[in-house]
Amino acid sequence: MADTMQFDLVSPERRLASRQATAVHIPGAEGDMTAMPDHAPLITTLRPGVLEVEGPDGNETYIVTGGFAEIGQEGITVLAERAHLAQEVTQDMVDEMVAAAHEAHAKAQDRFRNDPGPVDDAAKLLSDMVAMGGRIGLEPKLPND
Repeated sequence: MADTMQFDLVSPERRLASRQATAVHIPGAEGDMTAMPDHAPLITTLRPGVLEVEGPDGNETYIVTGGFAEIGQEGITVLAERAHLAQEVTQDMVDEMVAAAHEAHAKAQDRFRNDPGPVDDAAKLLSDMVAMGGRIGLEPKLPND
């Protein structure tokens, strides 16, 4: 068994990380998971949440708003819709992400009155955004309806 694996985190704006890791905690859409060296190959979608990377050079914490994680023989690649190093995230950034999710939820409620699926999906997105902010110590302001 290998001691480390390659970890890469990429967003549309930039490559945020390329390093060796011993474990990566992933906020998967179907539930949180931890990938370690020699993990079975897998592709999963991400939900908004906290991505934690442990490695010989220390630990790093990121927030991601969605995307995909590919776990393969060579390591883990995360392609995030939006990602930031957690220590660089500001209250304004969290508030903006929560406001956008709140707006999407309100639009879904208006558009899909008789179809709860899209409304439930939008409510889950809003809940995940709020929880993500709280997890890194920032309590987002919820917009008033």
